[in-house]
Amino acid sequence: MYKQPLHILSRHGMGKNKVSFIICNKWLIIFLVTLVSTNTLNAQPAPCNPISYRIFNPFVFNPAIAGSKDFSTAGLIISNYGKSNAQLATINTRLSKTRNEYFTSPSNPEFTNIGLGGYFFNELDDPTHNIGIGATGSYHLQLTKDALSYFSVGITAKYILNMYAGNTELENPSINTYINNFDAGMYYYNPSFYAGISATNILDRLENPDSLGIYNIPITRRYFFYGGAKIILSRYHNILLEPSLIITSGDSIPDKIIEIFKPGLKLYAGDFCIGTYLNDFNKISFFGQYKYPRTYLGAYFELAYKEPYYKQPLLVEFALGINISAVKYGTSRSYHW
Repeated sequence: MYKQPLHILSRHGMGKNKVSFIICNKWLIIFLVTLVSTNTLNAQPAPCNPISYRIFNPFVFNPAIAGSKDFSTAGLIISNYGKSNAQLATINTRLSKTRNEYFTSPSNPEFTNIGLGGYFFNELDDPTHNIGIGATGSYHLQLTKDALSYFSVGITAKYILNMYAGNTELENPSINTYINNFDAGMYYYNPSFYAGISATNILDRLENPDSLGIYNIPITRRYFFYGGAKIILSRYHNILLEPSLIITSGDSIPDKIIEIFKPGLKLYAGDFCIGTYLNDFNKISFFGQYKYPRTYLGAYFELAYKEPYYKQPLLVEFALGINISAVKYGTSRSYHW
């Protein structure tokens, strides 16, 4: 059986394509201007955890990414860090066109311009507890005739329940806050390059119902730049290197500018992927991922190296995913990342 190599490079297969640097530079300028335009401190995304969703499910922070693959994917990430834990369940797909199928029909599917996604998250970080749900829609515009270069826009509407447990010693009451919010993003991608910008929790935290100032809702506006490249090291052995960078900040840049940069690196080798994502420069982080036909398993670890291991708990996150190909006949395209 013929195995198509390096499906991770393209929606419909291999091919060379020129990157539109003008579009990417415009995005970067818009992002940098927006980044310094206002002045709220201590912003957090929602969800904040699990951390590894930025690796396994980036459409959660940029809705324009939903549907950018030629297969559907559903995943679950479970995180544990000391007394804090979180769970995130996701699904996203690109709607395919309906057509008459015959046994002699080619197996390549045809897609519409619409991508869909959704997720549910549960975060517990004493004394706060966030439960949220999001629904995502995206539109993908084909830029070249070979269907390898796309520009997409997306939006996510979400509903969050924030619960504050209170403090009996200080006689602070418990507080439940219901929050409607939305995210928006843009994304450019081709077989060898991708870049996008997005904003999450655009409505900010709205009005804080706690008039006494006891508790600030930890859900505020945040901005993301996400870009990377895919470099083929060996086409025959399916070996590929993918460096990437996430730049993220709230409505003001932190004192330590390095904190806004989150570099990552993936090395694909056949069915296995290893890499690192530096969410915190004071910690060592690494992850691994292995894919079976239509499923994958992943794990992410983060450990502080400037303090003894017994003073800082080990962050552990596990990911389980299912990839569903749009191909129904002929050669099954089960070699998806």
